[in-house]
Amino acid sequence: MPPINRKYDRQLILLYIGLVLFGWINIYAATFSDAHAAVFDFDSQHGRQIIWIALAAITAFAVLKTDPRVFSTAAYIIYAAIIILLVVTLFIATVTKGARSWIDIGPFKLQPSEFAKFATALAVAYSMGQIDFDIRQKRTWVTLAALIGIPAALVLLQHDTGSALVFAGFLFPLFREGLSPQIPIFGFIAVVLFVLALLVNKFLLVGIIALFCIAWLFIWLSKRTRKDYIATFAAFVLCTVFTFSVDFAFNNILEAHQRERIEVLLGKSDDLKGAGYNVHQSKIAIGSGGLLGKGFLHGTITKADFVPEQETDFIFCTVGEEWGFWGSALVIGAYLLLLVRIITVAERQHSIFSRVYGYCVAGILFMHFFINIGMVIGLLPVIGIPLPFFSYGGSSLLAFTILLFVFIRQDASRTQGM
Repeated sequence: MPPINRKYDRQLILLYIGLVLFGWINIYAATFSDAHAAVFDFDSQHGRQIIWIALAAITAFAVLKTDPRVFSTAAYIIYAAIIILLVVTLFIATVTKGARSWIDIGPFKLQPSEFAKFATALAVAYSMGQIDFDIRQKRTWVTLAALIGIPAALVLLQHDTGSALVFAGFLFPLFREGLSPQIPIFGFIAVVLFVLALLVNKFLLVGIIALFCIAWLFIWLSKRTRKDYIATFAAFVLCTVFTFSVDFAFNNILEAHQRERIEVLLGKSDDLKGAGYNVHQSKIAIGSGGLLGKGFLHGTITKADFVPEQETDFIFCTVGEEWGFWGSALVIGAYLLLLVRIITVAERQHSIFSRVYGYCVAGILFMHFFINIGMVIGLLPVIGIPLPFFSYGGSSLLAFTILLFVFIRQDASRTQGM
C-alpha cells in the first residue's frame, strides 16, 4: 500500500484498509480448520486471499502513480475491451453455480463481470463529462442507456442476475446530474406490483389499481385536462398488462432456483432444506451472536460449516456470530462512512468526469452492500453477490480496488490542476 501522503484522501484509504483487513480476519474464521490453521497456508482460502490482498495493494499503488488523464481518455477503449471480454466469456466460460461468468486462467478464475462495473463507470463519467451533455436530450438518453444496458444484458445472459442488478446503481450519478425522480418511482411501483401479483388475486389487484387511478383523477389532479385523463388511462392499461404478465415472466424468464428463493422470501414456500436453507442458517448464526458475539474462532455454526458460501456471499453471518451486534454495527457503519465520504469527495471535484465517476463508485458499492446484507439477513432473495472488500475472491477484490483507487487518484489530481 502506498504511503498515505497529503494529496491522497486518507479517510478513503484507511476505510479501505480497515474493511480489507477485517474481511480477511473473517475469511480466516470462516475457513479455519486444524489442517489449515497457519495464516500463510496458501492451500487454504484465507491463505490465497493474502495473495489477492497483496496483488490489490500493488494494483492500488500502480493506480495512484498513473496519470489521471489516462482514465478519461481511455474510458471508451477500456469499456470496449471489457464488452469484448464479456462476449467471449459467454462462449468459453465454464458453468459454475449455474452461471457462465468465470474464465479459467491456469489455477485462477477471472470474473469479467466484476471489472465491467468499473469500465461502465468510466464510460458513463466520460460521456456525461462532455461539453454538450444534456440529460434532457433524447440522444443523451440513448447513449447512457446503451452504455449501461449492454454490459448489464451480457452479464444477465451469463445467468449472473445479482451482478446485472448492480448496474441499477448507475442511476445515482444520473440523479445527481438532473434526472427526474419519476424513473425510481416507476421502478418502485413495478416492484410492488410484481410482488402483489404473486401474492393476491390478479383481478382484485386490477380493481385496486382502477380505484387508485380514479382517486388520483378526482383528488390530486385539481386542474384535470384531456391529457391527464389519457395519461391516467394509459397508466392503468400498462399496470394491468404488467400485472397479468408477471406469472409468465416469473415462470419462463427466471431460473428455477431464483423462483424458489423468491417464493421462500415471500412466504409462499418454506423449504428450509433447499432454497431457504442458506438464509435460515445465516439468520440462526447472526442471531446466536447476541450483543457481543461468541468470540473469534468460537462460532459454532461457522465451525460446523452449516452456512454454504460463508467465506464469500454469506461472510456477514460470520461477523454476526463471532462479533455480535456491535461487530455487525461496526461493519455497517464503516460501509456507510465509506459511501458518505465518497459522495463528499465527489462533490468537491472540479471536473464533471471526476464527480460523475465518484457517484458511479458510490452507486456500485451501495448496491453490493445493500443487496448482500439484505439477502444474508433474509430481507432480499439470495442472488449471490460479494460484500465489497470483505468477501473472499480475487476478481471482486481487484475490481473494487481499481474502482475506488481510480477515484482517489482523480481526487488527488484536483489539487494539481489536472
